[in-house]
Amino acid sequence: MNIPNSLTLIRIMLIPVFVVVFYLPFKWNHLLATAVFSLAAITDMLDGYLARKLGQTSKLGAFLDPVADKLMVAVVLVLIVQQHPAIWLALPAAVIIGREITVSALREWMAELGARRKVAVSFTGKFKTVMQMIALILLIYKEPLFTLPVYRIGMIALYIAAILTLISMFQYLALAWPELSDRKNTGV
Repeated sequence: MNIPNSLTLIRIMLIPVFVVVFYLPFKWNHLLATAVFSLAAITDMLDGYLARKLGQTSKLGAFLDPVADKLMVAVVLVLIVQQHPAIWLALPAAVIIGREITVSALREWMAELGARRKVAVSFTGKFKTVMQMIALILLIYKEPLFTLPVYRIGMIALYIAAILTLISMFQYLALAWPELSDRKNTGV
């Protein structure tokens, strides 16, 4: 067990903590939930950086890191949609969660073909993640801050993240298309 993997495991352990805090019957629960999610987002940024900086990359980390990210984002999106059930919120949440499932399956399939590098994380994917984290932090906090309409800004950021999500998914699919369209690999 190394530092980056420990940070990833902390992020996974923060998921049930976030869920409990999100539903606490206190007026300030959104502050605490925002803090828990922000801590998880920070561990997401740190684990990859530290793995490379300290030379502590591992197969376990390469597996756990994206799983932890997708679990945390999916749980937060589901809870936010449950709290505010409306199509304008459910649609970008479904796009983001659907993309994560699609790209994860694509990466797994490409790895089986020995072509995993073709669908490595892109700049668009990294930018999407940053926008997603900002959006979720703002949507969890949700209260106006001074005169800033935090929830509205969070919704705009969520739609930007959803658009980037689609762009990055289509980029990955385009890179994988030569393998996907090869009928000899499928037996069809």
